Amino acid sequence: MEHFDVIVIGAGSGLNISSATSNNLGLKTAIVEKGPMGGTCLNRGCIPSKMVIHAADVAETIDKAKVFGINAKGYTVDFKKVTERASKIVDKDARDIEAAIRANKKTTLFKIEGKFVGYKTLQVGNKKIRGDKIIIAAGTRPTIPPIEGLKEIDYMTSTEALRLTKQPKSLTIIGGGYISAELAHFYGALGTKINIIQRRDVLVPYEDEEIARKFTEIFKKKYNIHLNSTAIKVSKKNNKITTTIKNNKNKIKNIESEKLLVAAGRVPNTDILDVKKTNVKTDKKGYVKTNKYMETSAKNIWALGDIAGKFFFKHSANLEAEYCYYNAFGKKKVKIDYYAMPHAIFSSPQIAGVGMTEQEIKEKNIKYAVGKYNYINSGMGIAIEDREGFVKIMVDKKTRKILGCHIMGTDASILIHEVIVAMKARQTVDILRRAVHVHPALSEVVQRAVNL
Repeated sequence: MEHFDVIVIGAGSGLNISSATSNNLGLKTAIVEKGPMGGTCLNRGCIPSKMVIHAADVAETIDKAKVFGINAKGYTVDFKKVTERASKIVDKDARDIEAAIRANKKTTLFKIEGKFVGYKTLQVGNKKIRGDKIIIAAGTRPTIPPIEGLKEIDYMTSTEALRLTKQPKSLTIIGGGYISAELAHFYGALGTKINIIQRRDVLVPYEDEEIARKFTEIFKKKYNIHLNSTAIKVSKKNNKITTTIKNNKNKIKNIESEKLLVAAGRVPNTDILDVKKTNVKTDKKGYVKTNKYMETSAKNIWALGDIAGKFFFKHSANLEAEYCYYNAFGKKKVKIDYYAMPHAIFSSPQIAGVGMTEQEIKEKNIKYAVGKYNYINSGMGIAIEDREGFVKIMVDKKTRKILGCHIMGTDASILIHEVIVAMKARQTVDILRRAVHVHPALSEVVQRAVNL
């Protein structure tokens, strides 16, 4: 059995640790990852999705050109070029990462699926390896719901949807969360007819309730949205997929499409790893239980990223990797600070948020004030004709500290950042009001929202 100082399972944000342990500390390090290197974000998540979504954004800009007095003569979509561009870039990055790992004399890559067979002991192919310290960063995989006939259908998850080279004329999406919202925008803006089946009464239901309602209203104007509905059966005939749905009034409806995308959530890979064999406890959903130091229930084993089930963002996984490194190899343990953890949905319109939603504030019985401002009431909002975007910020009435901010509209993912910085610095909302903003930059909508 080969012994290592450190074993890192998963080559996403786990690489932040393996790089430091081998290069900075000179420790004998193993990486267990069946590949490709770079994890979900690089290969089948945030990076390729944003590349293809940019093409959708460009198409929307052309479609809207007439509003600004520009008469576009029309365009065609080279769908294969759109997805292949993204695939080629991320595949090269993954290969470069692997080459760098293999060139590191202190690191051994086991490019195969690993499984615990004992305490701090992994089976990797025909070998067993053991580590003094282990970092579990093995991520999640798409949830496949138990729908009748689904196993017999050539359906897609987000992984396949980002690499499809022939654009479907129609697409049905099961699920109404952020993956559904982003991929509906990608395919829909390029001309695919979109159907979305959502169990809840709004899309993106974990967003602030006002944002979710408005976003759903906008999407309903563009796509066929079936709310309060569940897919109960799928079948295929003559190259067409029929999805049978039932709503909360028990009404049955059949939806026909060329392709089917399942975007019904994620499930942690703890079952594949068999983490119980190494005394690591999981919660009811299978996510690894960690404390404020990212420690698991087993000594000298830490967990980070999606598999730890705290947040499901690349930036949160990177933060957790930083704290795992401190706590596993530093002289003093440090509690992780998630305060002001932001997120964004790169749909159309964009959504971004930080802090609590209004419904969460109400549940905590905090006395709060709400400030709102519509994009269209600003100079830049008028210039770009964003008539539906708005900023919503909530403040503690007593301390004037920012409780949460939620933005929907053009460049929401950028505008949220000054609020993130203000919150992280533990400043009151007044700093946003006092800071001089460039006029007529779009960021004025944030400043004007805090006049409360």
